[in-house]
Amino acid sequence: MNELFYKRRQFLQMGIAGVSYFLSGGLAHAAQSDNGFRSLSDIGPLQPPDENGIMLPAGFRSRVVARSGQMPTSNSAFRWHASPDGGACFPTSEGGWVYVSNSEESSQTGGVGALRFNANGSIVDAYSILENTSRNCAGGATPWGTWLSCEEIESGQVFECDPMGNTAAVVRPGLGTFNHEAVAVDLQHNCAYLTEDMRDGGLYRFVSARGLPDLTEGRLEIAAVVSRDGVDYIEWLEISDPQGSIVATRRQVPDYFPFNGGEGIAMHDSKVYFTTKGDNRVWCYDTLSQRIDVIYDAATSSNPILTGVDNVAITPGGDVLVAEDGGNMQIVVLTTDFEPVPLLQIIGQDDSEICGPAFDPTYRRLYFSSQNGMTGRGEDGITYEIAALGS
Repeated sequence: MNELFYKRRQFLQMGIAGVSYFLSGGLAHAAQSDNGFRSLSDIGPLQPPDENGIMLPAGFRSRVVARSGQMPTSNSAFRWHASPDGGACFPTSEGGWVYVSNSEESSQTGGVGALRFNANGSIVDAYSILENTSRNCAGGATPWGTWLSCEEIESGQVFECDPMGNTAAVVRPGLGTFNHEAVAVDLQHNCAYLTEDMRDGGLYRFVSARGLPDLTEGRLEIAAVVSRDGVDYIEWLEISDPQGSIVATRRQVPDYFPFNGGEGIAMHDSKVYFTTKGDNRVWCYDTLSQRIDVIYDAATSSNPILTGVDNVAITPGGDVLVAEDGGNMQIVVLTTDFEPVPLLQIIGQDDSEICGPAFDPTYRRLYFSSQNGMTGRGEDGITYEIAALGS
């Protein structure tokens, strides 16, 4: 059976409660050993760089799984793309997983590549799932098993891709035309949230007209922020022309709130977490109360170790991982108390950025890329795996 079809059918059968449990880690998280990424609040200090130039907490190891321009596995002639960016993992029917990674190359030389792992963590295949697009920056995984890849250009679109490579990618124009960055799906409210990488970018919400997983028709809205009794809340205002054919999407609603360089976005426990690189902030939007707060601000933090905020990933326990674009080339964890703790640091690649952090389905392995590697060029990007020793 086509794996993507199977996942869509499974999603529809599970319903919101079942999918929410799956997304929170489910049985895989409950059965996880103490050597995995179950809790990140007490991971300990970073150790000296390993053979790959990565500083890690004690008990963890790194390996390179792909390099730009090289074949990740002899099972395929596919060469890993340049400028690897946003990514996500998807389970396969035989107990393995697929890690997908955007290519932020310009002039229709971007797209999405995929690494397929078996249940033992060995790479068994590599292939493309999207080609001939431009500056595919971040995106987001859907609960029904697809990858939403976002173009970070003025005429940028969102493409829904099959991680297994069995079905051709499809453009989703209802999600708007603008400098897309990332997407997070909200099943409870039948919508998807999108960030825009502009100094005065908007925070968007696409509401499906027919119900998820249908992304073909719907309403595109943009966030306005209102204050009541000293607390900020979001109000959603409809955009009349999602394609921005005459006026840019964010300019169609004068009362929208400008977010300074929207970057990564992810959901956990009815809350949307996203970053803005222009002011080095991490935000939290409560989809139930509509309240929005800044949970980290480098300008006011008592421990401002996190700068260049970019892609986001979240553990089942609610720890927020933020990858740095520049900064100290770290992935920093904001614990459930919103305290910043370094998870890892890449040494000797200061002209790069960390992209695409994503856990495998068991939360035992973490994948991410250094977009420009040691030379500072996208053609020398490196994709890594982090896991506990012995995994």
